[in-house]
Amino acid sequence: MTQKLISMTEKELSKYSVIKNLIAGVINGTDAAKQMTLSIRQTKRLKAKVIKSGAEGLIHGNRRRESNRKIDPNIIEKAKKYLEEKYYDFGPTFASEKLNENHDIKINKETVRQIMVETGLWKPKLRKQPKQRHTWRPRKDNYGEMDQFDGLYHIWFGKAESCLLLSVDDATGKITHAKFDINESVVAVFKFWTEYFEKNGLPISIYLDKFSTYKVNHKNATDNKDMITQFQRAMNQAGVKPITANSPEAKGRVERMNKTLQDRLVKELRLANVSSIKKANEFLQEYIPKFNAKFSVVPNRRVNLHKLLDKATRARLPQIFSIQNQRKVMNNYTIRFENQYFQLKQEQPTTVYKKDGVIIEKRMNGEIKINLKGHYLNYTKLPERPKKEINVKLIALTNRKPSQWKPPADHPWRNQFLWDKMKNKQSILIEK
Repeated sequence: MTQKLISMTEKELSKYSVIKNLIAGVINGTDAAKQMTLSIRQTKRLKAKVIKSGAEGLIHGNRRRESNRKIDPNIIEKAKKYLEEKYYDFGPTFASEKLNENHDIKINKETVRQIMVETGLWKPKLRKQPKQRHTWRPRKDNYGEMDQFDGLYHIWFGKAESCLLLSVDDATGKITHAKFDINESVVAVFKFWTEYFEKNGLPISIYLDKFSTYKVNHKNATDNKDMITQFQRAMNQAGVKPITANSPEAKGRVERMNKTLQDRLVKELRLANVSSIKKANEFLQEYIPKFNAKFSVVPNRRVNLHKLLDKATRARLPQIFSIQNQRKVMNNYTIRFENQYFQLKQEQPTTVYKKDGVIIEKRMNGEIKINLKGHYLNYTKLPERPKKEINVKLIALTNRKPSQWKPPADHPWRNQFLWDKMKNKQSILIEK
């Protein structure tokens, strides 16, 4: 006679031993119910099942049955095919979204994770306890109150490394602006914020790291507050407060966003066959609104604190976002900048003296402006270094063109000086 082998859990075995004692009369129903922490009614049901079916009566009826929600094996095979062909480097969550979006395969992310582990496309990671715990700083209340900004170098597309300049609103977690460039230079950052201000307006503050583009990191900078970068100077002129973080965790929202984009955006760019910075920036115009709709949060207060640009501020943007350096007017009314020489014209909008300090503005389009007390001076670019002159007889450059007219010898002005000279001679003779 063959015996049927059944598998039971420890809990079911414990119940079976209690029910056997109940059937044998060792204990009554009340004691059995207390031992199993069940009601007397449920205990009676279990007793009846054991009498009828033996130990198998304690096993749940749904065990070894196929689930009513079991996914069709054909769908699983399709999912495996797409995962191995297109989404081999995706994470389970992102792969689940793409299967639903591009192939109409609706599978839970945990099921996708199991499939990817089975096929070797995903390796479960052990959780590591952080060495230092950082508490989350509460979000700002309003949109536009603070933007977190960062530049991230990565191989975003193709084989060459490029830099993603990214700003994230602290209150909502929205990507307020993003742009690919070759580096995180002053010029690239100035172009980024020019576009940001024109699109969104002026935020109250910008939270960023201590990269040399944004902050002077020299040890003497703490003693000399005048040592500021071009970026700090530009933001001060625009009326935006730059705040530098002492650690990456301090601006954790933009750092976390960078990690998310390194995972998702890289794969989206690959699927879209993007291979240049220009196409990547065009792709961002469509990608960012979808991304924000999915991951942004509702702020505590729904007031937009961006200050919209007025005509005067908009007209000043090329001046604000220019590379500015101080120079002095030389004795021959020339100015040297970047090994180039600029000759000031005689007619100027304001009076210019020798040794006057001026500000050279190098605009983003390459244009050079010479600023003296809010006036832009007229000049011509010299093809070569001018010959050295110790002094030029012209005292100053003014807004009037010097006249070539000279008064004649019998002019009253000349006669006045002649009469004064004669009086002086007569006074000297009388004294003698």
